[in-house]
Amino acid sequence: MLVLTRKNLESVVVGGSIGFERLLKVTVLEIAGGRVRLGFEVDKDVPVHRFEVWEKVRAAGVPVRPAGPVPPVTP
Repeated sequence: MLVLTRKNLESVVVGGSIGFERLLKVTVLEIAGGRVRLGFEVDKDVPVHRFEVWEKVRAAGVPVRPAGPVPPVTP
């Protein structure tokens, strides 16, 4: 597991390089009261789920598909 520290409005990028062109950008939107709000920017055909939802979907044998377009996150 890679562990990174990010401050408010800082991002982490996964992918976007030669051989792995798809890009996932995760931005810390807010840190308050022990909770962190994250924004995800990814191609609209890439599904994004909370882990517990993904586990239930996979356990049910349902193909994981995106629910709809994911709008870009703007601060």
